[in-house]
Amino acid sequence: MTAPWPDLPTHREWLHDQARSLLTFGRRTPSADGGAYWLDDQGKPLPQNGIHTWITARTVHVYSLGHLMGIPGCTPVAQSALDGLTGRLHDSAFDGWLASVQPDDGTKAAYAHAFVLLAATSGVTAGLDGAEELLQDAQQVLLERFWDEDAGLAVDAWDRSFSTLDPYRGINANMHLVEACLAAADVTGDHAWLERARRISQFVIAQARTNDWRIPEHFDAQWQPQLELNRDKPGDQFKPYGATVGHALEWSRLLLHLEAALGEADRTDWLTPAKALFERAVIDGWAADGADGFVYTTDWSGRPVVRERMHWVVAEALGAAVTLWHRTGDSAYADRYAQWWDYTQRYVIDHENGSWHHELDATNRPAATVWAGKPDLYHALQATLLPLLPLTPSFATAIAQGHLA
Repeated sequence: MTAPWPDLPTHREWLHDQARSLLTFGRRTPSADGGAYWLDDQGKPLPQNGIHTWITARTVHVYSLGHLMGIPGCTPVAQSALDGLTGRLHDSAFDGWLASVQPDDGTKAAYAHAFVLLAATSGVTAGLDGAEELLQDAQQVLLERFWDEDAGLAVDAWDRSFSTLDPYRGINANMHLVEACLAAADVTGDHAWLERARRISQFVIAQARTNDWRIPEHFDAQWQPQLELNRDKPGDQFKPYGATVGHALEWSRLLLHLEAALGEADRTDWLTPAKALFERAVIDGWAADGADGFVYTTDWSGRPVVRERMHWVVAEALGAAVTLWHRTGDSAYADRYAQWWDYTQRYVIDHENGSWHHELDATNRPAATVWAGKPDLYHALQATLLPLLPLTPSFATAIAQGHLA
């Protein structure tokens, strides 16, 4: 019997090669004025798409990881992106971060602010100029404007002046805040961030358990589920209708990172819901319409709604499978991991232009119904690194401490 792929030195070498290739693809991301461009399918900047805070923050994060890995050329990209967060994307009038510049839609979103916190923690670990100040600012804004202590969750969006709060509440931003909380706890030593991550996660588990492990994504101001939201536009980039398969996989992984970060003194059973979310996502999402690949969304009975295959979903599937394998030693997870890398190698990795196709249609041909271009290295890069790292600490801290296999 052959060893599981994550144990093979040759597979780990292949993962390192993939990580370097991804970081090479994004080398034209920096804007001369600070921030990160949206890239097209060939890796060329699209200035007409504006400079977005979420893309810029993710760029700080991934290129800080590249710096910590000792890959030449990553530091200037990370620094340029961080300069965008401390410069033109920062709202000097009202604090916080604009959604984007050219154009700016006038909202201050928890989703983007969670990534600013993540970016700041990675930037501090990588020693970037201005990262310490960014981290202090990001913590303050998140706690003062977005964190609802009574609910134990983050609200979703304000107007620019932080005077009007949108009544919508969402799980997507809270999911990414859990990741940022784990990183913030590692970098600051403040375990209150772990408690926030725990409270968010417990809410999501409770909601998923009552919906056959399909996670409600959308809520009203009283945190009541809005299961029919966006039925008329099911392929929305950030608020799709129904259950989002990739988020169940991402939550499966995050619960195990949280478990590891909390340590043996915590008696909560995180493994059972992590396994349940994984299994539900695989049953509902993988090859659900006959072709390999994960569908984007399903209805509340598990029937596919948006059948396009998003690159980030299989990236999170890979991460969840290898994390469950690390946690349990069950070879079934390693087998799934190998199966999904085979799929990714065949269909998702763009062997001609670089990076990963961000969207495939239901027959696994490149498409752009939901996502055009290749604005994001974050999911793909983390998929190459998760097999090489322990469950805790978080990415930047783990690499800085020498844990990269």
